[in-house]
Amino acid sequence: MATSKAGIGSELQAAYLRRLGLDAEPPSVEALQRLHRRHAERVPYETMWLHAGERWSIDPVESVARIALQGRGGYCYHLNGAFAELLGTLGYTVTRHVGGVHGPGGPDPQAMGNHAVLTVRGLPSDANPSGTWYVDVGLGDALHEALPLATGDYEQAPFRLALEQIDGAAWHLAHDPRGGFVGMSWTAGEADMTTFAAQHEWLSTADDSPFAQVAMAEHRDATGVDVLRGLVLMRIGDGARTSEPLTTRSDWFAALADGFDLRFDDSPPELLDHLWERVLAAHREWDAAGRP
Repeated sequence: MATSKAGIGSELQAAYLRRLGLDAEPPSVEALQRLHRRHAERVPYETMWLHAGERWSIDPVESVARIALQGRGGYCYHLNGAFAELLGTLGYTVTRHVGGVHGPGGPDPQAMGNHAVLTVRGLPSDANPSGTWYVDVGLGDALHEALPLATGDYEQAPFRLALEQIDGAAWHLAHDPRGGFVGMSWTAGEADMTTFAAQHEWLSTADDSPFAQVAMAEHRDATGVDVLRGLVLMRIGDGARTSEPLTTRSDWFAALADGFDLRFDDSPPELLDHLWERVLAAHREWDAAGRP
């Protein structure tokens, strides 16, 4: 597995595991699934940092520190980048791959690199004799557990997901129509985090980046996903609902704290002021445009 030069030590590993509410244990299918579930449930997919005016790198050790010590999340490069570091310290054989989330037109070469994918190998089971697993805590509303890297349909409530091998080496994930994206493909080759640097720069700074359009947070659990887009909180799956916009600052930050464990305890007040003002302004523009 390609890692940063620094790696993570025992203190960061322990802090990361505390965030997940788990103890270190030897690699196994069961332990991998526990780690995957807890990560999806406790570390949110979020872009609040971008809308607050923060600039985050995709160095995986820095991502681990934010998750483990500052109670933050991130998008795919941060979440899967950090998770790969944690798994590596626990003895798992992890590989990073270049992926691309795409729209209804199907896999798109131009999209490749907008997502970082993980696989873990060497853990055979009755349900997965090859021992290779597709691991992804960076897609927001998709995987709750790791999937066998094998063609097939998989139920992860409330969604039906499908994996398919394409072109002999690449793979494709088809998301449920109720999910937040259509599908994602990835290549079999190993990738270093530096591979994603250019895409991260565009996604996190360009005015036309989809991540720059709306601040969002997503939290996956065993029966569905909670989503905050701008000021609108919704639930997909068990207990499905959509709230009225959270137009008071206290209610909005309370929703982030209670629903996504984002409390910003170490953030300066001016950063939070900037975040709230930007999200509120974007909501007013959306509202004035007739809420398309």
